[in-house]
Amino acid sequence: MPRVAGRTREDTRRALLDAAGVCIRARGAAATLDHIAKQAGVSKGGLLHHFATKDDLVRALAQDLFDRFRADVTAAVDHGDLAPGRLTRAYIRVSAALSRDPDTFHDLGPLIGHLAAIPEITDLAHADTRRWRDDLADDGLPPHITALVTAAADGISIIPTWNHTDPEPHHDLEALLLHLTTNTTAWSHLALP
Repeated sequence: MPRVAGRTREDTRRALLDAAGVCIRARGAAATLDHIAKQAGVSKGGLLHHFATKDDLVRALAQDLFDRFRADVTAAVDHGDLAPGRLTRAYIRVSAALSRDPDTFHDLGPLIGHLAAIPEITDLAHADTRRWRDDLADDGLPPHITALVTAAADGISIIPTWNHTDPEPHHDLEALLLHLTTNTTAWSHLALP
């Protein structure tokens, strides 16, 4: 299959990552490089030019998911908000937005489920979690508040897994978590042991 005219190297890489997501979501571990190349509209040789092995492609796909979430959170930071916790508030808003977008979660949920079964991807997830922990620790909130609200925000983001379709509780939870990041003195007695 010839190179698609006008497609840059980065365009092809993006197409391959998107195709890998589609194929892994649909086929799980049975997705092959042939399936992925066909889905992306490139030859298998073209795919191998970008990713030498299926493991390399799957690792890049997982890292891309982590990076895209981080980029979404960074973009959601309110630069007019100078109070401690602005990164945490952006994290909450992006996580809550995931719960309100059933199409996004419909795409991500099964894919994350398949990727989570791969030990190497679990290692990447742990590294990403450590990076978030460090970034959020520098956000100026008491550690117990950060731990509480980010754990709850992560929980909100997976609500669609359980088919909760009423958006009102999601909004209420988001508002409560945002409030916790701006009124930390009221919750100072909740320090973890």
